[in-house]
Amino acid sequence: MVIHIRDKMTDRFVRELAKARGVSITVAVRDACEQALDRMLGNSRSLHDRIQPLLDRVDSFPKTGLKADKEFFDGLWDEPSGDFSKTDLSVVDLGRR
Repeated sequence: MVIHIRDKMTDRFVRELAKARGVSITVAVRDACEQALDRMLGNSRSLHDRIQPLLDRVDSFPKTGLKADKEFFDGLWDEPSGDFSKTDLSVVDLGRR
């Protein structure tokens, strides 16, 4: 079966998707349609289910034995460990304009 895509923009998107994923144009179109239908029909897997293989892989790495502590990370930001009561919030840029 042949599908002719006559819209240049659609053709460009399909080709870019296929190239970015390292798959054929046919696989790119099939995967995109399958994902769109799953979302539309509510069949898509939850974020937790989708990232579970990644979490399992991270858990499989050996533990370093190092302890990451709050004092270390606070030191990266020049904040006193645990005591933010003296932090001058007037100098903090919260992106408000």
